[in-house]
Amino acid sequence: MSTDKMFMRAALTATLAALMFASMGVAVRYSSKTLPNEMLVFLRSSFGLIILFPWLCKKGLKNLATRRLKAQILRALSGLAAMYCFFYALAHLQLAEAVLLNYSAPLFIAIIALFWLGEKASNKIVTAIIIGFLGICLILKPGTGLFTYAAWVGLISAVFAAIAMVTIRSLASTEPTYRIVFYYSITATVVSTIPLFWAWQTPSWKTLIIMGLAGLFATLGQFLLTYGYSLAPAARVSPYSYTTVIFAAIYGWIFWSEIPDIYMYLGALLIIIAGIMTMQRRNMPQMTEPD
Repeated sequence: MSTDKMFMRAALTATLAALMFASMGVAVRYSSKTLPNEMLVFLRSSFGLIILFPWLCKKGLKNLATRRLKAQILRALSGLAAMYCFFYALAHLQLAEAVLLNYSAPLFIAIIALFWLGEKASNKIVTAIIIGFLGICLILKPGTGLFTYAAWVGLISAVFAAIAMVTIRSLASTEPTYRIVFYYSITATVVSTIPLFWAWQTPSWKTLIIMGLAGLFATLGQFLLTYGYSLAPAARVSPYSYTTVIFAAIYGWIFWSEIPDIYMYLGALLIIIAGIMTMQRRNMPQMTEPD
């Protein structure tokens, strides 16, 4: 296959992955009307594990032993925290706004990598961070009365997602992808059962089906995006991940009559530009589903 054809396939695959992630957001947003956040996270985690289990078995359960359990748990817990925050934001913000705040994670990756991994920040990265945070300010709208608790939570989801991605970068030197996925999935499912002791609500069959679809969409998105990154360099594929925001905006308009204001458009433009700039670094973790 020619290089151009491989890139076109990678771009299409990454765009389809973005559609899957946006569809997951719709499912979670819809289900948040009848279930608390604790239930949503548990259902998403457990359905995701069920869907992934046959693939993990195919890889061989005997190969799941790890010598880096602490790092695996850190990745899992930070990803789980990101999911709690992101799902809360989905329930209380416009769909596209919640997704975009979560997708500001690459900005925090650069900062965390600087202090944790000792990576030096180039002038390009510093510029990207400044541009990105200007975009965040436009979305949060401080001083206009629209600066909400939910927006803060949405931004915090990006911080936890960034911690998870940096941890993945560290783990990837010794741990295969399926092992990282296993420890994340099993830890998220087990830990998310704890809040159910005080937050349990029996979901309807309709909600169970919708959350099952959320798990399916997220899993398909992960596999599609991974395949896309296998076909072309990350720097060329990563911009297509941001089409998740476009799909989310379309979904928000169709299902909830949400129309982003000018601040949202300008903020989105700045964050996407900054995100692409930061993800063009060598070894930058790929954009994935909001954890």
